[in-house]
Amino acid sequence: MSVERGRQGEDATCNLLRRSGYKILERNYRGPRYEVDIIAREGNVIVFVEVKTRAAGAEEDGAYAIGIWKQRRIAKAAEHYLMTHPEAQDAVCRFDAVLVEAAPGRAPKGGRLIRDAFG
Repeated sequence: MSVERGRQGEDATCNLLRRSGYKILERNYRGPRYEVDIIAREGNVIVFVEVKTRAAGAEEDGAYAIGIWKQRRIAKAAEHYLMTHPEAQDAVCRFDAVLVEAAPGRAPKGGRLIRDAFG
């Protein structure tokens, strides 16, 4: 997967999240050693979103790529975000995932939103 294809998947995800009522707070947030693709707010909930973009018809579903090791890294980035953003420290948080398919030569559109994907 190219960096450009990944960025297109994140763009499609931001559009999906906005249509679903989320407000995008950050993209590609980096803590000291960890990263989370998108940080958003849905009502009073801070949502840390992992995006997985796969080729259309790929054998492996993107959800399988978010294993326990990846979940821990995202949780560490979320922890850093909460520690460095006082306005978010008392917020309710959750982890969502968006699985995006991209046909060869076409920009990805939409995606499958999985709320509370892991915790």
